[in-house]
Amino acid sequence: MNKRALGALATAAAIACVLTAAPTASAAEVPPGCDKGYFCIYSGDSGTGRLVLKSDGNWSGRVTGQSIFNNGAPLPGLDHIQVEWKGIGSGSECVHHYPGPGHYGLNFQHDAVINKVTWRGEC
Repeated sequence: MNKRALGALATAAAIACVLTAAPTASAAEVPPGCDKGYFCIYSGDSGTGRLVLKSDGNWSGRVTGQSIFNNGAPLPGLDHIQVEWKGIGSGSECVHHYPGPGHYGLNFQHDAVINKVTWRGEC
């Protein structure tokens, strides 16, 4: 393998180790303090720990957390969120609203710096 391919493979592996999807809708409950229509960022895994940020609109800034949960109200075109973060690696992921198909939360294995969350349509 050439150096470019090895570098891309290492980056992909690092991102996969940092990010995991939250459980499916049938297995999870809404974390404390995350009202319907909001997304919430928590200091602990899977919506545990301290509620770090709660917003019902687009947000940008800099906040550290280990998980995010989308409790958005079903509204075509504006009920999914696009999350951008940095940490061990960086990335951007679309998250469905709860309850619904797909994943509606993200868990970061280490603290991540979330710097932008934007409401959007289907992933």
